[in-house]
Amino acid sequence: MAERLSIGQLAAMADVGVETVRYYQRQGLLEQPSKALGGQRRYAPGHVKRLRFIKRAQALGFTLAEISDLLQLADGSCCPEVRSMAIHKVQLIEAKLAVLTALHQALNELIHQCDANSSDTCCPIIDLLGQD
Repeated sequence: MAERLSIGQLAAMADVGVETVRYYQRQGLLEQPSKALGGQRRYAPGHVKRLRFIKRAQALGFTLAEISDLLQLADGSCCPEVRSMAIHKVQLIEAKLAVLTALHQALNELIHQCDANSSDTCCPIIDLLGQD
């Protein structure tokens, strides 16, 4: 039988904190094993794999709700569904990038207005923010 892990060992192997493990359990992403006779929960090595899956999915921008769906889909033949989720995620990222690009351009324009401003008493950025 494979070695069973304490929550601390599990967290260390997955490179997360113990509270992260508990949080994922509360969110239903990670099964909480029952307590053994000694009173300590023991985790299977498969829990490490699941935690790493969750962290990788988060790094790709998936929400916990989406990760829950991905975990369910990981159990079967579901590549088209996962692909669809990834396409949707890319579309969301592209929309956010468009907003961030516009903000970047607007702030750079305001900075250039500040640079061109010869007055120490008026600030183009403050003036813009204070408009009705």
